[in-house]
Amino acid sequence: MAFEIDVLIIFSDRDNEATGNEPGWVTQFKKFLESMLTQILGEKPNVLLKSEFDTMTSPRLDNSAVLVSILSKDFTQSGPCLDHLEKFTQAASAKGQNRVFKVFKTPVSVQEQPARVRELLGYEMYQLDPDSGEIREYTDYFSTEAERQYWMEMVDLSYDISDTLSSLKDKSLAKEVKNVFKRKTIYLAETGHDLSVQRNIITRELQRHGYTVLPNQTLPGNVADLERVARRDLAECSMSIHLIGAVYGDIPEGTDRSVVDIQNRIAAERSNRGRENKEEFSRLIWISPNLNHITERQKGFIENLKRDVEAQEGAEILQTPLEDFKNIMREELADAGEKKALDETGGRAVYLMHDKVDHLDIKPFVELIERSGFNVLMPSFEGELLELRQKHIENLRNLDAAIIYKGRVNDQWVRMKALDLLKAPGFGRKKPIMGKAIYTAKGSHVNADAFKSQNLRVIDGDNQQSLESLKSFLQEFKA
Repeated sequence: MAFEIDVLIIFSDRDNEATGNEPGWVTQFKKFLESMLTQILGEKPNVLLKSEFDTMTSPRLDNSAVLVSILSKDFTQSGPCLDHLEKFTQAASAKGQNRVFKVFKTPVSVQEQPARVRELLGYEMYQLDPDSGEIREYTDYFSTEAERQYWMEMVDLSYDISDTLSSLKDKSLAKEVKNVFKRKTIYLAETGHDLSVQRNIITRELQRHGYTVLPNQTLPGNVADLERVARRDLAECSMSIHLIGAVYGDIPEGTDRSVVDIQNRIAAERSNRGRENKEEFSRLIWISPNLNHITERQKGFIENLKRDVEAQEGAEILQTPLEDFKNIMREELADAGEKKALDETGGRAVYLMHDKVDHLDIKPFVELIERSGFNVLMPSFEGELLELRQKHIENLRNLDAAIIYKGRVNDQWVRMKALDLLKAPGFGRKKPIMGKAIYTAKGSHVNADAFKSQNLRVIDGDNQQSLESLKSFLQEFKA
């Protein structure tokens, strides 16, 4: 059916009180939303405030395509606001489509929100001071802070409303498009409030490239329901993305672990299960390089995440600028499952992992590996960060065995490479690693006991028989 009103905005009167010569908050919101929708739709939509709607002759709520509710404490205590929301959602639900959007003018807990909108994703349009935790309304809509939060949320809301309006105009076409394009589904884990803007940016980018992003509803407030919903959503996904910032995150009822922590643990379980069942599933974990005002609890969580093999199951952990991470994410999505294995060359491959400072020193080892009948895979050292990393991932996918060469690098570098080998199944490997070793140059040592649990053999370069030991290692898995 055709709707007389495109967007109806309901709100508490107190949330639109004017201050001085400035119009009320909701009036400003309507102006910006109307302008943004006009740009997206190519025509001016009919956007009305509830006060304008009430002046119409015989106004009917079911004449509105979309309802935007401005949530605040005053809204939740307003009988008329709750009545309008109830009547509209009943009418819209009867037609089998959700057409309600919730905008937070101020924070409202899940328990305080009207039951009809609790599960809907919300758009937070208030200012949160990261230092004091103080909540403030925006007074300067064109400040740097507003550009990062208010306008990013406004863009998201406008695109989502435009999608709904378009689908209402042509349901048959929307259904046909949905059936033709089988979209991949990505689990973009909920974050602490300090990364909400970054999460919205990545959500929008994934959606613009045709991906379905889960979760697409507010996560439950108790741990049992949250775990159930997260497992259900992750089962539909081919990848999970986790953004880790300075804030530990909300803690649901029934546990002392945050939503961020819980989602990561369940995604690790999903990765392990996917590997056992030979399903495509990978994980990317981004840790913000700017961890100002980090809490002690979050600091411990991040340190544990970096060293806990179980928490890293099938994951790649990156601590880079967000733009670099987004490039890596795009490459991972585009590349998933499409790299050609070196098995087709007819020979087995050994990845000789080493740092640029040792590149000239590994020539004898390259020759030894080739004489033993293997292809040699080498890291790249020239090019952009994305290209170097992608070459490393490609080698991890395709190797049969790996040798980590420790020359002038420190123990931490060796540990990171050893962890990369543990995480290799998460990068799309289809076969087990047949052998792993660390070769230490003369005068360079590692604690062999520290790597026994990872099945890494340590070959001591100070030993006169070290090259013979390396030959023996290679012969053990030669085809």
